[in-house]
Amino acid sequence: MTDTAQRAARRTELAAFLRACRERITPDAVGLAPGPRRRTPGLRREEVANLAGVGVTWYTWLEQGRPINASEQVVDAIGRTLRLTAAERDHLFHLAELPPPDSVGSTGITDEIQEILDALDPLPASLTNARYDLLGWNAAYAAVFGGFICDATRLNTLWCIFTRPACCSPMTRPDDYKATMVATLRSGYGRHVGEPDWESFLADMRAASPAFARMWAEQHVAAPGPMRKVFRHAAVGEIRATTTSLAVTGSPENRIVVYRADDEESRERFAWLRAHPDAKPTMHDHHPAIPVPA
Repeated sequence: MTDTAQRAARRTELAAFLRACRERITPDAVGLAPGPRRRTPGLRREEVANLAGVGVTWYTWLEQGRPINASEQVVDAIGRTLRLTAAERDHLFHLAELPPPDSVGSTGITDEIQEILDALDPLPASLTNARYDLLGWNAAYAAVFGGFICDATRLNTLWCIFTRPACCSPMTRPDDYKATMVATLRSGYGRHVGEPDWESFLADMRAASPAFARMWAEQHVAAPGPMRKVFRHAAVGEIRATTTSLAVTGSPENRIVVYRADDEESRERFAWLRAHPDAKPTMHDHHPAIPVPA
């Protein structure tokens, strides 16, 4: 399907969605008198337009699927008038080709998700979003991967990997993973083009890391998926693990990332670090690993 055809299909879907939402709102629900007999259920187009503070002709064209531009403020007003839920509002913004308000995804963590992360202990687990913001973690994650919690002002694993010197990175051979992470970031960015928080983050990344700027310009795209990674820790040396991402219902761009040791040695090192949470989290190349006590 061409871009023109996709946009036409999106406008058709937007028109059908607006009509359905309008027809399920009764006049008394928005403080209007029922008036004379209505030919259609719910509100009339002119009533929606007046309540939202937009022109009747403009709203009619929007509901007819005509190729017109809509601002975020106007679409938000229509969403409030139609009493849309958060999910419906986001759907409306996507159909109108606008970034939904607060659509970076959750910028915090709920008590329920934190309880799930804690229940996964002793497996290290974290909550992250499409931008690699580190939103939450359990005690096992903090003990094993404390090196990712490297900047209290910017809890973001991509920022940590690209801006820390290789000697201090929580990963061995971080260059092996950077390209895949950037490609995955771009797949998320497609849903947030133009959003101030995303654009500011990307500008900071390009300014801080020429390597990131070069990889970003290559336009590679990849979907999130399991990855085998090798980490290093000052107290135990290398840890080999595979990540599994779990989607979070209600926050489709957030995912719980769980780390499972790939071998018995790594499993023992996970356990030792969990029992010694104060162990130094990073390792310089010239510092030998300390063997795990038998």
